[in-house]
Amino acid sequence: MNEADSEKLAAGLAKLGWQEAGNADEADLAVVNTCVVRQKAEDRAAGYLGKLRKLKERREGALQIAVMGCMVGPRTDDLRSRFPYVDVWARPQSFEVVLRHLLPDSDLGGEFWPETFPEPKGPTAFVPVIHGCNKFCTYCIVPYRRGRERSRTIAEIGREVESHCAKGVREVTLLGQTVEAYGKDLPAGESGQKPDLASLFEAIHETPGLARIRFLTSYPRDMTERIVRSVAALQKVCEHFNIPLQAGDNDVLAQMRRGYTIEEYVEWVHRIRDIVPEASLSTDVIAGFCGETEAQFERTLSVLEELRFDKVHVAAYSPRPGTIAWRHMEDTVSKEEKMRRLHEVESLQERVGAQINARLVGTVQEVLLEGEKDGILTGRNRGNKLVHVKDSGVRSQEPETRPDIGDLVDVRITKATAWSLQGEIAAAVAA
Repeated sequence: MNEADSEKLAAGLAKLGWQEAGNADEADLAVVNTCVVRQKAEDRAAGYLGKLRKLKERREGALQIAVMGCMVGPRTDDLRSRFPYVDVWARPQSFEVVLRHLLPDSDLGGEFWPETFPEPKGPTAFVPVIHGCNKFCTYCIVPYRRGRERSRTIAEIGREVESHCAKGVREVTLLGQTVEAYGKDLPAGESGQKPDLASLFEAIHETPGLARIRFLTSYPRDMTERIVRSVAALQKVCEHFNIPLQAGDNDVLAQMRRGYTIEEYVEWVHRIRDIVPEASLSTDVIAGFCGETEAQFERTLSVLEELRFDKVHVAAYSPRPGTIAWRHMEDTVSKEEKMRRLHEVESLQERVGAQINARLVGTVQEVLLEGEKDGILTGRNRGNKLVHVKDSGVRSQEPETRPDIGDLVDVRITKATAWSLQGEIAAAVAA
């Protein structure tokens, strides 16, 4: 989401005549877009601001500094006192605050931002479709910083997708803190029904040049069978779901205010696999949440073992100032114990992921080529698995026939690890 926000602001600056600088030494403006989901991210942002302060002093104030994103709440008094050298503070998506500070006389009329689309930097693009979050999980600062859920219209999103695809994008990822909440705050259409994520899939599916549609992040209580069935029915929608679990114990889930039980979560996973048998699933887990016992953590491991996700993102719990957990709960699990639990999850997932990926050896996977380094092409299959593609002589072909970045190619998988796949372009293998 932050990457999409940064590109949106950059597009607005470009529209008003600004150009991207090669580095901060050459810049008139440095924008620091911040994430504070975990303390480490906020510490990193503060450290970078310290470097910019020294640069600003060395250049005798010629550099202006703007800070935006989740570090910036509705009140900035404390931030201004901590970082007095920052020129402007802007909350997430408050792009106009930055531009008004820099260019107070510029025309930022009603159509400026809705019709300002980022310049793509490759064959894939992030497209935010719903901003904010209404869930207020006890560990999370996002609703306080990004506000309540606000869906963009299908028409506006469609224009952005068209703009991307006209410039070479082949795959878009529709973004939301809880993406299946899309449309709940929009008015009903002529049919009397509110648009939902499935409606959005259908609306952009035939965009010229578009080959793939992804979406994240999912939330169990917002999922509907209609949305899941649309993933199965629409050819361009990739069969991949990212559904954060966070914990496998009902008492911990209740402490987190996740809004579902582990039984409901497991039922949804099974339903997705029934409707979309080829689906890959990833999830998020927090290790060592407030009061989590060893027995409760073991239940999380059991759920991960049972459901066998393709990928698990695990983080040790860290208190976030301003959250419900920070205000009302005791951080009882030691740092050492959190890290032990984190490593246990990583170890389990390394084994499970290796077993899942090993089954793909010998198969042919459709891969969108996204980059190249040291003669190795990289991309992802429909299940969002990273694939490294060996040249096998294909790159030495004539330019008009050899695969290039942005192409969809068939890759025969020759090797698998827990984290990625390796293979050769199927045509080269057959030849």
